[in-house]
Order: sequence, then C-alpha cells, then structure tokens
Amino acid sequence: MSKTLFAGLAALCIAIPSASQAQPPAGQTRELLTEAASKALIDRRVEVIKFALSLNPEQQKLWPAVEEAIRGRLTARHQRLAALAARRDALGSGDFNPIAAAHARADALAQRAAALKKLADAWQPLYASLDDNQKMRLRFLTLFVLREMRDAIESRRADAEEHEDEDGDF
Repeated sequence: MSKTLFAGLAALCIAIPSASQAQPPAGQTRELLTEAASKALIDRRVEVIKFALSLNPEQQKLWPAVEEAIRGRLTARHQRLAALAARRDALGSGDFNPIAAAHARADALAQRAAALKKLADAWQPLYASLDDNQKMRLRFLTLFVLREMRDAIESRRADAEEHEDEDGDF
C-alpha cells in the first residue's frame, strides 16, 4: 500500500512542477499561467502535501496556518512572474530604467524573504508534532521539489545560453 502511495505521489509531484515549468519552443516566449490555472495548481500542491502527511486530528488544527502560508507564497510568486513579464515587455519598448529595476528587484526579494519566514514560522509547530514517518515523507517531498527547481533553473539557463549563441549575442 505504501509503495503504491509513494509511486502515485511521486508521479503527481513530477507532473505538477513539469506542467508549470515546461520550456517553450525555440523563438517563443514563455506564457504565464492564468490566475485560475495558478490557483488550480496551488490547490493541487496543497492537496499533495496534506495527503502525503496524513495528519491526525491534533495536527489538523495546525494545518490552516501552514496552508495559508503556502497559498500566500505561491500566489505572490504568480504575481511576481506577472510583474516580471510586464517589465520584460517594457524593456522591449525601450522604456527601461536600471535604477527602478534594482529597486523592484530589492522589493521582490524582501517580499520573498518575508513570505518564506512566514512559511517557516507556520510549519514549525506542525513539524514538531509530526512522527518520524511523516517527517520522512515531508523530507522526500521537500528534496524532490528542490531538485525539480534546480533542474528547471539549469534548463532555463542552458536554454538562454543556447539562444544567445544562436543570436550571436554575448
């Protein structure tokens, strides 16, 4: 039973990040998920985590704060990507201000830091209540997501370098 559970969970985890991080065909820009699609993706991620942990009734009481922090962080990520796309479009129009870009980046990093702190604070009491099996499943999910993020970043970097080489840019 647990092998089937882990296989299904792993397949779901693989499908969720892959759909959101798919590479566009050469020469095309990456399309941003719609707000509805982003919310649906957030819902699936929350469900996967909650399902994997199999929380007991006492732990269920600690879950709403964690869920709120997860949803807040992922919603903010979607908003940051939308703002980044808008700035990219402004760059194409020649209306680029490097100082404003530096300020916007600093603000985005501060917001990400605050959201991550809120997430860690929300997880702390729940994590302390988890048994060894639940902690192992959470570690598995966390390491899997981190590996997927790393792979997506490396893929994007390689894709960008490939396009620079094709264009003759430095």
